[in-house]
Order: sequence, then structure tokens, then C-alpha cells
Amino acid sequence: MKTPGVTLSSLFFLILLSATAVRAADLSVQVRNLPAEGTLVLQVYDDPDAFGDFRNPRREVRYPIQPGERYVIPDVPTGRIAVLAYLDENDNGALDKNFIGIPREPVGLSNNYQPKGPPSFRNAAFTVREEEMASLNIELYRVLGEFGQWGVGLGVIGRGSPYVGSDSNVFQPIPAITYFGERLQWIGPNIRYGIVGSEDLRLAVTASYRVGAYEEDDSEFLRGLGDRDSTLMAGLGLVYEAPYGLEFDLGYEHDALDQIGGGTAVIKASRGFQFGNLRLSPELGVNWLSSKLANHDFGVPTSAAVAGRPAYDVGNTVTFEVGVGAFYELTESWRIVMSVAMEELGSDITDSPIVEDDGLIKGFGAVTYSF
Repeated sequence: MKTPGVTLSSLFFLILLSATAVRAADLSVQVRNLPAEGTLVLQVYDDPDAFGDFRNPRREVRYPIQPGERYVIPDVPTGRIAVLAYLDENDNGALDKNFIGIPREPVGLSNNYQPKGPPSFRNAAFTVREEEMASLNIELYRVLGEFGQWGVGLGVIGRGSPYVGSDSNVFQPIPAITYFGERLQWIGPNIRYGIVGSEDLRLAVTASYRVGAYEEDDSEFLRGLGDRDSTLMAGLGLVYEAPYGLEFDLGYEHDALDQIGGGTAVIKASRGFQFGNLRLSPELGVNWLSSKLANHDFGVPTSAAVAGRPAYDVGNTVTFEVGVGAFYELTESWRIVMSVAMEELGSDITDSPIVEDDGLIKGFGAVTYSF
């Protein structure tokens, strides 16, 4: 008579089950500033990128509020984790956000970390060890407060010079005012006001400051063309937040001051990645420039044609760009914001007699204090 043995597959299952049991840990959470009733949601994150967007938590539990009680998150992953607590005020099963992606419901983070921008996993993270009952205190708060979130600082707009004989890049200091509200977003030279939509798909009125491309004294080859004016562009923008943290932007802006005339359209894709206190958002974009705008920057009117610099009409044109946005949290109130892009110019621009480079670098940077 044979004695039943343990097969290789069953042995593997037992080892896996044992490892899972060893790794399991429980987390006891005390939450302050809770109302007398409602629904409390606790989420556990171990992915810095997901935590930066508050998406795809590793673990989530929901509890009816019991004042004075502690709430347990069972079976949390061991290692470095961060916890988000929020009050589901309308009980819709999701963290409600405003038109620019900022939570509108009360939230709280582990370590009582209260950032005024994209949250850093590093500042909220703590270590959970195997088979331990960890304890945590979290205080709920409203990110935007009662009147939104203001910031002040100093910034600079920059633009490279692709012109013949010019090594004078454009740098223009500007006051770096920021504001984040229910619908309004103001970051330095760019403003966006949400008018309709949902958390995933939003339509907004937009405006941006467009710095002048050059001054005629930048190069002997530009003399007689006149200085290129800065202007205010305004239009509409559509934002779609896709799965996996991807964001798509589609927009059109026209010269609101009629300094130049014409307009520009853009389609852009981006995704955020978190590295400690630094959040990087690589971007790929395609730009369309109307003939008035393209000729203003790169054309030569017949009236300004001279020997060696014939008249040239660019017409409507398309450029491509690759760039990166950066947000670095110095403290909960101080931050560095940057956006840099390399724009590739098409042959209809580089064939212009005043253009010698096939690309230009442009960007914006600022140091701000939020309150």
C-alpha cells in the first residue's frame, strides 16, 4: 500500500501560501477632522508614479465613519508605502477632483504631509515590516482651502535663436504668479479656466503670453525687419486624462491683441513620473502655425527684401517638439517649476533666408512660494 506523497506542484503552492502569509501586515489608522457620519476611504500605495496621481492604489478599504474609532487596513504590502485617506462626501466611490485634477474632497496623507502641488511619495512614505501591526495618524484637510491656493515668485521665459548670424537668445524675467482654484489655473505665462467637462475630459478657455521671436539688432542679417512683438494668445483647450497616467492636450489660440494676427494649434501627449521630490513629465507635441504667425517669426516681406535676403513667404506650417515639464518640491510651500522643449523646424521654415538652424529651444522656469 502506497503512502500518499506531496507532489511538486502542491509543495510550490504551500511555499507560496506561506510566503504570502509571512508578508501580510495590518495597519491601524487614526483619522482626525472627521465629520460625525459619512464614508472614509483609505488607500495604500507602493508605486511613486501612481501615488503622484492618486490612481491605481495597491490596497483600498472603505468604512462608515465611527467617531473616535481606529480603522484597520488589513494585508498591506511590506516595505515602503504611503497612505491616502479621503472623505467620500457624495459616496460615489471615487476621489472627486476639480477641473485641473486637484482633490476637492478632504484628504490626508501619511506623515501628515500636506503638499501644495503634486505629492511626493518620498515625503509620505514609511516602512511596514513583516507580520507587524503598524499604527498611523492622519489629519484631513482641504487642499485648496476656502479661497484657492496662491503663489508668488520670480520666473523667466526663454527662447533660442535659429537666425543667421544671431547668438542672442531671448530671456525675459517675469513675476511668477500661480493660482489653483476650483476652475482656474494660473502658472506664470499660462492661464486655463475650465468651463465644462468631467474629471477625465475637460474643455477650458486658455491664454498664454507669447514672447517676441527676435529684435532686429540681434543680427546684421535681421536689420530692417523690425523687432518682433510679444503678444497675448487666447483660445480653447481640451484635456483628456487617459489610463496609465497619460494626458492628451488639444488646443487652439489666436492673437488676442492683434499684434501679429493668426493663431496656433497644438496636440500634445504627456505622462508624469515621480523621482523622490522631483516630478518629470515628458511631452511629445505637434504644432500648427498659421501663415501670419509663421511669417512674423520666419518670413521676409517683400518690402524688407534686400540683396542676399530675398522675400520669403512661409505659409501655414507644422513643427514638432519634444520636451519635459518638471516640478521640484523644496518644502511643502516652496517649489521649482520648469518646462523646456526642443522644437524641430520643418523645411518650409529652414528654407527661409533668415534661418540657419533646424531647431530651437524654448522654455519657462520659476521659483515660487505657495500659501
